[in-house]
Amino acid sequence: MSLRAKLTLGTATAVSLLLVAGTAVAAGPGAPGIGDPYYPNAGNGGYDVSHYDLRLNYQPADDRLSGTATILAKTTQDITRFNLDFLLKVNSIRVNNKVVAFSQQGGELVVDPRANLRKGTDLTVVVTYSDVPSSHSVDGFTAWKRTADGALAINEPDVAPWWFPSNNHPRDKATYDVSLSVPDGLEVLSNGLFLGTTKLVNGRTWWRWRSLKPQASYLAFVAIGQFDIRQSTAPGGRPVVNAYSPTLGDDDAAARASIERTSEVVEFLEESFGPYPFEAEGGVVVAPGQLGFALENQTRSTYDPAFFRRGANTYVVAHENGHQWFGDSVSVHNWRDIWLNEGFASYAEFLWSEHVGEGTAQENAQYTYDLYPADNPFWQVLPGDPGVDHQFDGAVYDRGALAVHALRVEVGDDAFFAILKKWTQAKRYGDATVEEFIALAERVSGEQLDDLFRVWLFTKGKPAAAPGGAALATASVAEPKSFQKIRETHALLDRSRR
Repeated sequence: MSLRAKLTLGTATAVSLLLVAGTAVAAGPGAPGIGDPYYPNAGNGGYDVSHYDLRLNYQPADDRLSGTATILAKTTQDITRFNLDFLLKVNSIRVNNKVVAFSQQGGELVVDPRANLRKGTDLTVVVTYSDVPSSHSVDGFTAWKRTADGALAINEPDVAPWWFPSNNHPRDKATYDVSLSVPDGLEVLSNGLFLGTTKLVNGRTWWRWRSLKPQASYLAFVAIGQFDIRQSTAPGGRPVVNAYSPTLGDDDAAARASIERTSEVVEFLEESFGPYPFEAEGGVVVAPGQLGFALENQTRSTYDPAFFRRGANTYVVAHENGHQWFGDSVSVHNWRDIWLNEGFASYAEFLWSEHVGEGTAQENAQYTYDLYPADNPFWQVLPGDPGVDHQFDGAVYDRGALAVHALRVEVGDDAFFAILKKWTQAKRYGDATVEEFIALAERVSGEQLDDLFRVWLFTKGKPAAAPGGAALATASVAEPKSFQKIRETHALLDRSRR
């Protein structure tokens, strides 16, 4: 369950009438939520963020995070005040260089400039804060993970409120500069380009990272601790940063044999999805027991070592890097649109299986279909609108991938891959709905696809036959060689979000 499903609204909704240039102008607070039906308090209304500059200090001894967040934004309506999503204790706030009033309640940071901010006003919001992130939980849940030698800020759909104030919803993306000071001997991983380190005189080191392309707040991450960092250059010229906990033990070689192939996987996925949308590549494998899942942090996915306990696993690498197009570059408009993330990332595994000769997408689709009996609850979850309690259910991954394959079978390979490339280009760095994808697929293919998507995304129960295959009553296909790895990958991904 997300923070956003649990927090209560802590802001007033009164509307003020203010005089601006001698004219009465109706203005009120920006909304405390962006309008997502699954998470009514997620994000905020009234402004759009373009950039976050985070200059922070972390003390692992007591888990204290302190520093300054500078937020560049523009108002999208006349507002008298606005909210940021944040849990930590704030010391001061300035808006356009003026100290302003603020209050905090229920994860909402209410900023009150005591003025009418007209639509189109440029905002520079500077928030100073200091607190212990691990001390904040909602119904026992915390997205900030304190570790033996540092911390991880990694989670979905919420992590930002535990470490920086934000408009916490994928609809409002921004670029990022992240500078973090830690004691000498620790490393800091984050998104985008590595800008280097600066040794300080007090036994600390600054680590600097920059994300050049729009990024959703839940995809902004930091991993603080001890890591073996490997830097290289991908064949296309992009910088690659991979990092490994020194405590991986017997799983170390398998992890490296998987993550070091990230650029190869990305190069392959470009053939199906179009040009890679970001400025850098890489992956991070954290220490055992710290994470429990994998997450598609933009440009640098993060993995639990459990994915590599049975040897190298390039399927999870294909899944998480498939998200760089489906989920990161093209993000959900609302969290109900999660099929656009998980269905296509899961299908990236089917494509990779075909590529390495370990089972065709058709064989994997048929085997997945056969795996679940008609009376299995699996078939009661609707990938096109699964509900908040089933947002990361296994059906969103597996039945979601079947829906993607059903489209491929229906329109043929030429139209199918044209649809994927057109989609990732048209919606690049933005957000989208399932309905928009269906409309584009019909436009590109020239076919009416309502029935197909109704069956696979929006109708409970097991469809009569696998896409492109036969009904369950016929002889089952042999298990594809890739299927166990795919199954193990999904078991970890699904379990982590229940």
